[in-house]
Amino acid sequence: MNAQQEFALRAVEENDIRFIRLWFTDVLGQLKSVAIAPAELEAAFEEGIGFDGSAIEGLTRVSEDDMLVRPDASTFQILPLSSGENSTARMFCDVLTPEGEPSLGDSRNVLKNALDNAKGKGFSFYCHPEIEFYLFRHQDDWTRPPVPIDEGGYFDQVPRSSSMDFRRAAVSQLEDLGIPVEFSHHETGPGQNEIDLRHAGALNAADSIMTFRTIVKEISLDRGIYASFMPKPLVDQPGSGMHTHLSLFEGDSNSFYEAGQEFSMSLTARQFAAGILYHAQEITAVMNQYVNSYKRLWGGAEAPSYVCWGHNNRSALLRIPQYKPGKINSARIEFRALDPTCNPYLAFALLLAAGIDGIDQQMDLEEPTNDDVWELTDAERQAMGIRPLPGSLDAALRQMEKSEFVAGVLGEHVFEYFLRNKHAEWREYRQQITQYELSKYLPRL
Repeated sequence: MNAQQEFALRAVEENDIRFIRLWFTDVLGQLKSVAIAPAELEAAFEEGIGFDGSAIEGLTRVSEDDMLVRPDASTFQILPLSSGENSTARMFCDVLTPEGEPSLGDSRNVLKNALDNAKGKGFSFYCHPEIEFYLFRHQDDWTRPPVPIDEGGYFDQVPRSSSMDFRRAAVSQLEDLGIPVEFSHHETGPGQNEIDLRHAGALNAADSIMTFRTIVKEISLDRGIYASFMPKPLVDQPGSGMHTHLSLFEGDSNSFYEAGQEFSMSLTARQFAAGILYHAQEITAVMNQYVNSYKRLWGGAEAPSYVCWGHNNRSALLRIPQYKPGKINSARIEFRALDPTCNPYLAFALLLAAGIDGIDQQMDLEEPTNDDVWELTDAERQAMGIRPLPGSLDAALRQMEKSEFVAGVLGEHVFEYFLRNKHAEWREYRQQITQYELSKYLPRL
């Protein structure tokens, strides 16, 4: 038993914890949970807890039913439940075979493998996600258009705002869980909000995103409203993204910073960015995994639709934020195509692997784009070598299924399951008759 496990056992006893939620994630990024009693925790650390892996999306092959979850004691936190009683704790888990080997479908392990590869090259990887979501009034019939809880806009200070009160409660609970928050504010759309988490190691950041989505959902239900991370819930309003700032460190040194260079970008940063741009099209399906995701990407409102980069260019896929003098560790690259419904473990693994590939292959970074890419003509973009991101889930899957790179990072099991599941979603979507079609064609045809 290591020190972290001993700390967790002691904390359970000292805080009168009654239930311990063991959390893990399926291939599509849906959180799974099993609760155990405190008396079972020591055995869970030593032996794991058995469950039927075949019932979880993409976790096992058909012939592999029995699986184990083993809690990671470093993720132990007491959950601040709405009852005000700290009677429940949670830990993220590694998913294992009965022989103690990592499950081929454990997306958290996919990220661990990518981090280990980077560590072998001397790098640690940090992420800083900016998570957008909408707050809607509760309704029983979700076939009707959702109704936002307010009419606020970007950075609006709305007196006695439900959104402001909601953000305050969410930030408070996140901080209680040891998840530090940098900013929170009202976003552009009515009822749209953003909460930015501070930069953290990629595994910690992915765990925090999973916790964040759960906390936000629970707080909204407690208040009789509905929080949605759907990428594009309103036709005439901006979609919700999860712009994520990325950085590599070598020890305590930020590998992306170099004094005197353009935008203070080191050669490592330029090669890392070049790798992401090179692989952008084939990783898009994982970054944007739902049919609705592409209505955000191709809906304007600062959503990135083209493969390019720029300094403070919010229409580009990669943005290099303004360097803050005297803050070397703030040098970073912002990836703008992620949406908040992604599986963060798989997304971060692919972004890291793409960047590392750029470093390994010593890729050259093309010239930055200063123009609003949306305002350019197709001919102008083509002349500048600016490629489009896939325009639909179907197009993204066709790019992904040809990629040996993505298969290598995700592993064949996750790769094949993801493609199979998402192809089925696309087929189901194509068969639907939408309200748009009924309203536009039925009276005329």
